[in-house]
Amino acid sequence: MFINKDSIIIDDISFGKYLVSAKYGYHKLWGKDTGRTLSFKMTGTLGGIFPKITLNFSDELTQEDLNIITPILDKEEQTLKYDDPNLKKQVTLKTYTGDYEILYKGIEEHEAFSCSFISKEKRK
Repeated sequence: MFINKDSIIIDDISFGKYLVSAKYGYHKLWGKDTGRTLSFKMTGTLGGIFPKITLNFSDELTQEDLNIITPILDKEEQTLKYDDPNLKKQVTLKTYTGDYEILYKGIEEHEAFSCSFISKEKRK
């Protein structure tokens, strides 16, 4: 859960003070043998459930804040620790990030933006 400033830690930095909200996704990836039979029965092999945490960043971040956050978003891999609301415990993931866009409205003014952190390994 995103309950305090230390609920989401990325590369040893507490991200709570930068966030407006966090969305937790649990995405199933299926094997290539997956599909429907002629009787429309689902068949296939579940490869795993891969958590995806989408963080929504505040529009009130300073340029100094962005200078801390964006290098982490740009890295090939991050270590993300979060309080998982389904498992009721803290989980550590190796992640990669999706694309993000920051819309600047003026000098050092920007809109809120989001970025997804996708687990590189299936949930244990």
